Amino acid sequence: MNMSSGKIWPYILGGAITLVFGFCVATIVVTSKADIQASDSYMTHYQDADANANKLIKAALAFDTKYTIEYIPKKLATKEATVSFKVKDKNGKSIENAEIILAISRPETGKYNKTFQDPKESEGVYTFSGLEFPKAGVWNLVTKVSIGKDYKFYNIKADTRNANSYEF
Repeated sequence: MNMSSGKIWPYILGGAITLVFGFCVATIVVTSKADIQASDSYMTHYQDADANANKLIKAALAFDTKYTIEYIPKKLATKEATVSFKVKDKNGKSIENAEIILAISRPETGKYNKTFQDPKESEGVYTFSGLEFPKAGVWNLVTKVSIGKDYKFYNIKADTRNANSYEF
């Protein structure tokens, strides 16, 4: 068989198509085994947050016109940790009837996700105490603050190794 007569191109084309198809199958197999976590920025799946993005943004803007939330950094340790927030209105008056839900999670896995409700309130400071963080390092603290019909999600990244290391 003389390969220089142009009969080699169908073999090259068939091989290239087979190779591309093989890469596609390999990509699907590898990515299906990856540990991909759902977003927890709004205490819901990212698809729901995406579908309701405008509603969530408008709610946060409306909340910010009336109230302020302040994270009070305390010793954030792996055992017996305390997480506190101060809620005030725009006049500086403490809010004592807020509903606060706190969800904690690791950035890389949903294995340690926990949700807490009913913090202790004193003069507008809401405190979740006795929390346990199973691993040292960075944690996501996602808080939903509701006052009447107004609500806002407040996201913080905090580190159990350094209480002064946090970002909003």
